[in-house]
Amino acid sequence: MSGVPLSDWISYNFAVLRAVPHVHIGAFVPVGIVLHARTTEFIGARVITDRDELRVRVPDADVDLLGLYLESCAAICAGEMTAGPIALAPPSERFHWLTAPRSDVIQSGPVHEGLCEDPAAMLEELYAEIIRP
Repeated sequence: MSGVPLSDWISYNFAVLRAVPHVHIGAFVPVGIVLHARTTEFIGARVITDRDELRVRVPDADVDLLGLYLESCAAICAGEMTAGPIALAPPSERFHWLTAPRSDVIQSGPVHEGLCEDPAAMLEELYAEIIRP
């Protein structure tokens, strides 16, 4: 951590969004990050939406549908009205809804926590580290 006093750091939670093309097998491919910093009411998602990249990473999936689902996750984080009622909920509720356990093609990994100076920058850093190795 930099020379910033600990009291100025922002606590955050994040989870990796995973594509699970064969739910019964449980194998997954990381396709996005969702990050929430409660004290700053920040919530954001970075997801792969490029269909060609999704086709390479998740060849057994319907990449058009997968891309739409991932775009929907990002829209929920952004609070876009077109993303349905959950997008209008407070940031904490949106984060918990996105990271709730489910048996679907898009699942959340475990929620992790950390400290940062800037949640938006941390989201980009995690995306670069985990999704774009």
